[in-house]
Amino acid sequence: MAAGWLRHLAAESVLTYSAGSSPSMEVNPVAVEVMAEVGIDIANAVPQPWTATMVEDVDVVVTMGCGDACPVYPSKRYLDWELEDPAGQGVEMVRIVRDQIGDRVRDLIYDLAVV
Repeated sequence: MAAGWLRHLAAESVLTYSAGSSPSMEVNPVAVEVMAEVGIDIANAVPQPWTATMVEDVDVVVTMGCGDACPVYPSKRYLDWELEDPAGQGVEMVRIVRDQIGDRVRDLIYDLAVV
């Protein structure tokens, strides 16, 4: 959801990857549904594991509770957004997480002064 928000709000201003330390096989269908409610299409997103190239390419790595499983590179800025995991949750709860992520992405865009 964070990558969807970032691409939607910052468009081509930032390079965005979406990856995880142990990604699932498919994007959470409830996340797809609630993002569509705000006009963001993540239906074609493909979960993928972090790679060294991804981390090297970005200025900020946003994690969401992956702990020791996240890649750590000394020269990178890390933000750990502690949010409830929407996996297996109902639409109401996933909407809350969607909105929390959207607020944090807006703050990050402002902080980076990219748009």
